[in-house]
Amino acid sequence: MDIAEVLTLADELIFAKTGKHLDYVQEAILRGTLQDTTYTQIAQEVYSSPSHVRNVGSQLWKILSKELGKNITKANFRTVLENSKIYNYQSAIVENIIGESITVNNKLNICREKGRSPKTPQNPQPTAKQPRIDLGDAPEISTFFDRTSELTTLKQWILENRTRLISILGLSGSGKSAIALQLIQHIQYEFDCIIWRSLRDAPPLQTLETDLIQFCRGGAPVPAPEERATTGGLPLQYLRSHRCLIVLDDVQTIFSSQQLAGNYQPGYENYGTFFKQIAESCHNSCIVLISWEKPREIAALESHQKNCQTLQLNGLGEPAREIFIEKGLLESENWSKLIDIYRGNPLWLNTVAAAIQDLFSGNISEFLSYDSLVLGDLEYLLHQHFQRLSDSEKQVMSWLANQNKAVEISKKPAILELSASEVLKAVESLRRRLLIEKVQKGDRTLFTVQPAIAEYIKTNIK
Repeated sequence: MDIAEVLTLADELIFAKTGKHLDYVQEAILRGTLQDTTYTQIAQEVYSSPSHVRNVGSQLWKILSKELGKNITKANFRTVLENSKIYNYQSAIVENIIGESITVNNKLNICREKGRSPKTPQNPQPTAKQPRIDLGDAPEISTFFDRTSELTTLKQWILENRTRLISILGLSGSGKSAIALQLIQHIQYEFDCIIWRSLRDAPPLQTLETDLIQFCRGGAPVPAPEERATTGGLPLQYLRSHRCLIVLDDVQTIFSSQQLAGNYQPGYENYGTFFKQIAESCHNSCIVLISWEKPREIAALESHQKNCQTLQLNGLGEPAREIFIEKGLLESENWSKLIDIYRGNPLWLNTVAAAIQDLFSGNISEFLSYDSLVLGDLEYLLHQHFQRLSDSEKQVMSWLANQNKAVEISKKPAILELSASEVLKAVESLRRRLLIEKVQKGDRTLFTVQPAIAEYIKTNIK
């Protein structure tokens, strides 16, 4: 059975019905169904949740059932195709859909000569060359939650605006790597080369460049460092002659601990020059940085938004309920409270939900009845962030955590043994680390600390 032909037909049907082409999840469902793959396996392939894939599949089968005049489900799709010999009358079905002309969503009129959707040309060309992909350093993601808005933004920056340098920032567990992997699923055929590298072991820039160049050259010998130096580090001819997508994960590891955010470790300052060169040089590629904190160069580079953009990944809203369903938590009326307390962080919510199920048999009220917030295994996750703070940042965090509401910082608190300048620098650094939240009330700017972080500070920072 020709999967490509099935996808072409399905795309025609979906386009005629909705005015939109098959998306990557719908294509994965059709491929997986023809290959006897379960929804759970399909979800793992597209880094999504089984429930989301199942919902997309349900809508897909409804549309195909209506257009083909048969009751189609995942279970019988393959049989229906075989029994109806759909390939023998594919053109008749498409002709019936298109007719003399059709109107899609009361907006688009398609005449017979232009009836075929833009995705499928009248004279199909050979399948586009597959990109060379190396995701060797990418983490394994079992579940991906709905991030439609964020994905749309990233796709626009990369495909429409041709942004050269993108930062995806967020606390540990917020889903930065997951959304980057999901992004690759969406846009992989727009690139010649895609490579994912983690900086968790803080490789020197020259080591990273050698690795990237070797991949861009298809494994061919790498030019000597002195030769590369004459072309400005990572040779831009590779980024110009090939459309490359390079994802650099764990960028925070090249920054120094116990200093203000974004200060490079000794010997790693050339990374700043590298990021600046990527944003400001003319090429057709894109580098995505994934980090807990923003590199210092980014703020200045963002003034040229076509060249550099930053996505701050906030917590989940309603999609976080899938976590509680999977963990079997009770009292759904309290789920929103948990989402708010832990700011929708997927990893934090998974950790807390597991503890509630284990210690309180899924009863959220008992968990919340304690006088202080129970952190459990979250303490270790938060410790990874706080061990990086400078002394001035710890002082400011401790002060903010002990306030009952968001406060202004226009006047230096008397309790802090810091100058006004040191307070402002610490607040700016904490904002780069995403550890404090800004609240706007009219013309007043206030700052606060989210509950889980405040509880950690009260317990661990004196």
